[in-house]
This record gives sequence, C-alpha cells and structure tokens, in this order.
Amino acid sequence: MNIGVPRSLIVTVAALFSTYHLVLATYSLEIPSQPAPVIAAMALYAVATVISLGPGALKMPLWMAGFNVAVSIGIAILVSSELDPLREGGNGYATWYVAAVGTLMAITSTRRRHSFAWAGVLFLAVQTFLWAGPGAVLSMGVIGSVSWVAVAHILSRAMAKAGRDAQRFALAEREATEWQAAQEAHLYERRFRLGQTSTMALPMLRTIRATGGELTDAQRRECRNLEQAIRDEIRGRRLLNDAVRTEVMNARRRGATVNLLDEGGLDDLPEADRERVLNRLAEAVAGTTADRIVARTVAQDSDVAVTVVGLKSGDGRASALGPDAEEEVDLWLEIPRATQVRTS
Repeated sequence: MNIGVPRSLIVTVAALFSTYHLVLATYSLEIPSQPAPVIAAMALYAVATVISLGPGALKMPLWMAGFNVAVSIGIAILVSSELDPLREGGNGYATWYVAAVGTLMAITSTRRRHSFAWAGVLFLAVQTFLWAGPGAVLSMGVIGSVSWVAVAHILSRAMAKAGRDAQRFALAEREATEWQAAQEAHLYERRFRLGQTSTMALPMLRTIRATGGELTDAQRRECRNLEQAIRDEIRGRRLLNDAVRTEVMNARRRGATVNLLDEGGLDDLPEADRERVLNRLAEAVAGTTADRIVARTVAQDSDVAVTVVGLKSGDGRASALGPDAEEEVDLWLEIPRATQVRTS
C-alpha cells in the first residue's frame, strides 16, 4: 500500500512553475548584457525539468540527480555573468534563475535525492553571496528556494514514513484476520468434535448413570468400542464418514482391532472423490473377517489414496497374541486417488 499525492498533480504543478520561470526569463531578455548565455541557460533548465518530470521510478537515478545539480550550477553562472549586481533598481525578473534552481532542486528532493537537492541550493546561496553580497541572498529570493527544498524534503520523508506505516498496518490487519479465522476454525472444530462425541457417548453415559456404574461385560466392551471410536475422530478424522463409522464399529463389536491413521493424504481430494474413497473403505471393512485392520492414508503425490491391510491369526485371536504371533494377510487393498477408467 502506498500513500501519496497523485503523480499527475505533482507533475502538473511543477511543469507550470517551470514554464513560469521560462516566461519571466523571456520577458527580461533585454536586461542581460548578452542574451545568448541566458538562452542557453533556459534550454538547459527546460531539458532538466522535462527529464526530471518524465516517467520513471519514484527515486531519481543518480545520474539524473547529478545532472540537475550541474544544470543548477550552470544556469546560475551563465545568467549571473551577464547581469550587473550593482544595477540601479535591481535586475528584476532577470534573476529568474534563483527560483528556477529552487524549483529544480525541489523536484530532485521530492524524488528522494535530498543530498543532491541541498547541494544545489547551497551552491546557489554561496554563489549569490559572492556575486552580489549578503543582502542579495535575501532580496533575490535565495531563502525562498532553500525553503522549497526544505519543505519538499520534509514532505517526502513524511509521505515515505506514512507509506511504510500503512504497509505495517496492512500486514497487521492481515495477520489479525488470519488469527481470527484460525480461532474460528478451532472453535468450529471443537464444537463439531464435542457434538460427535456427545452423539456417540451420550446413550452409554445415560446407561452408566442409570445403573450406577454397574455394567455388564457386554456394556463394558461397548464402552471400549466407543472410546476407540472417539479416538478415531482425532487420529483418523479424514478417513471417516457415516458408512466407515458404522462398519468399523461392527468390526470392533465382533472382536477385531481397527486402526484408522490419517496422515493428511486426503486433504487435497475433492469432496466427491473423498466420499468414493471412504465408501470403498467401508465396503472393504465390511467384507473382511480379519482380526486386525489397519487403514492409512498415502502421501498426496501418490496415485493411491488409502491402503487397507487386514491380518488374521490362525486361531482367530490376533489381538491377544501380540506382534510376534503368526498372522496371514486376509485383506490387501489400495484405493486409488482418482477414478480408474477402463479402456477396451
């Protein structure tokens, strides 16, 4: 975000001022002893002004700033060399170059070359002092030219600071918006999970309350199944839909151990594809008699979305035998990420 005065307005005002100085120079051409140096100074000033007001980056190139200082020195020497500092009644508009130097240096300062601008008006002040004495510094408007550069310097710095502040404020606003969105997402997720947990656990909690905690063996097994289902909502959130929840609970109720491991592989899938994958997972869980079932998402750069493995022990008690028991593979399934199109 940038804060500033429209460039077109600045260019228009500066062009009008510069043109006014050239008009004054033309009007007073009979005062200098020789008009040729003055005309050369006018041409140099016009070229420097056009270049300085032309399109380009806000910060003036070094070569252009140096050229402007050289032009300021040149026009001051060219014009003053043809004027009489002791002329009766003064030189009138023939000292147009003083205001012209101030305008050119103000443009230079506005385009963020402050040191060059100050060098230009400092030379003007010293040259005027040496050429016409200390009184001429006041009477010829040198102080005004210095003031223009000072104002341009202050305004340029202020606008630059305002732009930096605006960028910081915009960044802070974006961070605040992102933080608020994250908090709202966390709140929604928390409410959703609490709602899911309440839906699953509330009937059993009422049973526990009604029996005073005296549960049958079947009810205790159902409590363990519910506890595992609640864990699924945390560890396997993307692997769950209503069909998967139903089939996983049926498998646990018949004694199987089911692990759902969501590692983020389904985050980029469109909703329709995710439902297809999950429905296929539910069919796989329903169609196996394995004692231990593991479903895991696959990395997003893979063609496979979910792998499902079902292991079955020789005596049907894999969950009680530990990891060293002999098991056979009852189910091995890779669910593709995209729908496979058969070609004849």
